[in-house]
Amino acid sequence: MLDVAIVGGGPVGLYLGGLLAQAGLDIAVLDRRTQAPPHSKAIGIHPRALHGFGRLGVLEPMRAAGITIRRGLLLGGGGRVLGELDFAGADPQHPYILSLPQMQTEALLTGRLEELAPGALRRPVTVTGIEERGNSLNVQLEQDGQVQTLTARHVVAADGWRSGLRQAAGIAFPGGPYPDRYLMGDFPDTTPFGESAMIALTAAGVTECFPLPGGLRRWVVHTGSTLLDSAGPETLARIVRERTGLPIPAAECRMLSAFTVRRHLAERMVRGRLSLIGDAAHVVSPIGGQGMNLGWLDADVLAPLLIRAVRGEKVPEAEWHHWETQRRRSAWVAARQAEANMSAGRPTTPARQQARERLLAGLLGPHTAPLLASAFTMRWL
Repeated sequence: MLDVAIVGGGPVGLYLGGLLAQAGLDIAVLDRRTQAPPHSKAIGIHPRALHGFGRLGVLEPMRAAGITIRRGLLLGGGGRVLGELDFAGADPQHPYILSLPQMQTEALLTGRLEELAPGALRRPVTVTGIEERGNSLNVQLEQDGQVQTLTARHVVAADGWRSGLRQAAGIAFPGGPYPDRYLMGDFPDTTPFGESAMIALTAAGVTECFPLPGGLRRWVVHTGSTLLDSAGPETLARIVRERTGLPIPAAECRMLSAFTVRRHLAERMVRGRLSLIGDAAHVVSPIGGQGMNLGWLDADVLAPLLIRAVRGEKVPEAEWHHWETQRRRSAWVAARQAEANMSAGRPTTPARQQARERLLAGLLGPHTAPLLASAFTMRWL
């Protein structure tokens, strides 16, 4: 019998697996994919997550591979500088956001898990069902064309927003899509921003860009309510040029993706010996880079409970309930913050654009900017 089976081998499942393996638990991480996807949607790692990676022993290779973003520039219409958001006071140990593509983060977490628990990551594995058996759970799965049953004391669903385990457990997942649509792409960095992020708020919609390792920069533009899923790199380059005047080498595009955004929050994150974390439990808009980090924070607080339970300690029901309540509240706050970020970047009229610029310039003043930096880096979640 395993101590814990984790369904989902993305960044959140791998991180929890590493924490549990480091504590000596017998675990398996079951992933339906043959390998990690070749392109990365998530890139930002916030200070609170970096503390956890330090405890897991992967912080230094992550820092070596990534880019430390220590400030963000906010521009208005016509390229006018509205202010600067400095992360110096956001965290005493990590006064920055680390930019590292998700596929590289997953590779480092996979390597660490293999060091701690060789063979614990099993792929490709399709989980088909789950059944409670007294003090354990049976997980039905298919691997290499064969049907198998795996037994574990606890099971954690980290299998994304379409979570089969959450559905099998009958846990409601209310929510739905926002009207906002975006187009993003990675290109060689030809800007003067160096290792700083940039956000340009114009009446036509927000334009964001972030430095990436390897001399690249990610660009994200709001495209109103239209999903430009058939657009090419030239379309993104044109939108950026029209809004900011900055050129993008469209012919050297490394990745291009149009996407929609959603919001969901599971009604429960614990049901018996099954726990939900990451996108299986909550989905927030990726604007602001909170989703993946929320999952890591779920795992950080859940891991000690699982370790105590597996080692024979009677963990009171109230502690499981407190974990669930705390994490659902954090997801709710993060969703509201992401909604505020989206609202600030939606297309608007010239008159409202001027009012928006005045408001944001005021928020970047000396008294409120540190609070804004703390919120942006998830210090309160």
